[in-house]
Amino acid sequence: MPDSAAARDAAEEASAMSHPAVAPDASAAYGEHPDQVVDFYAPRDGRDRAPLVVVLHGGAWRAPYDRQYITPFADFLARRGFAVANVEYRRGPSLPQQRDDDAAGGGGPVAGRWPDTFDDVAAALDALPELARTTLPQADPRRTVVTGHSAGGHLALWAAARHVLPAGSPWRLTAAPLLRGVVALAPIADLGRAVELDVCGGAVLQLIGGEGEFDKRAGYVDPAALLPTGIATAVVQGREDTVVPQAVAEAYVDAAAKAGETVGLTLLEDVGHFPLIDPAADACAVVAEEIAQLAW
Repeated sequence: MPDSAAARDAAEEASAMSHPAVAPDASAAYGEHPDQVVDFYAPRDGRDRAPLVVVLHGGAWRAPYDRQYITPFADFLARRGFAVANVEYRRGPSLPQQRDDDAAGGGGPVAGRWPDTFDDVAAALDALPELARTTLPQADPRRTVVTGHSAGGHLALWAAARHVLPAGSPWRLTAAPLLRGVVALAPIADLGRAVELDVCGGAVLQLIGGEGEFDKRAGYVDPAALLPTGIATAVVQGREDTVVPQAVAEAYVDAAAKAGETVGLTLLEDVGHFPLIDPAADACAVVAEEIAQLAW
């Protein structure tokens, strides 16, 4: 990576991470594990029956990266008049030696837990309508938009595609989820392309359980293989993103087109990976507008 690109990435990440974490207005558990929790943010304008935006954080599905880093973004959306649900889920173990059998090495924490990461996202989305009704009555679950950043963008696209999962999948829904749409932010949306580009240092293969599991498992969790969904989908991507390159989003959009579905792709000039969730960045306002177009 050229020095200028590395410097820009570092500056953008520093800006996004400079905001203090924002405490939720309420929290609710959707399971017994400590990571099976949802934080709720009420619309700051006092609006009643506001659209519900479900946020799935990124961090390469790795344990050190939890929902706290995206709380300023959740608060930003709440200040835009949305009710927000910030979902936590189980990520990869903190110590790589806990997964010594992992075929996709790496010197840091392992990405994802199979099948726990997907169990959690499915369980959270299934529980959210009732949790929102009891925990955040200002929310209108009938107007739900799912958004996610990076690895969370992958999970958002996957959550909207559970009705087209292969028969026999424990996560399969019998009908399409009741969503207004999905806004995926720099998503790891095509797992095969992400493996080719070694996105996040082997994270995809770690999530799947190793190279030997890819062919068996990818069809259950690769958004690019779960098309068409029939659910309105938009992707927002920075052209200068070196963490999850534009080529990954384009591969997903191309796969959708081949499946007969149109996915909106908004490419932002001079924007990398982190401005999409940085309340101080213009790109974040673009994201809020994309969500609003689906939610209202």
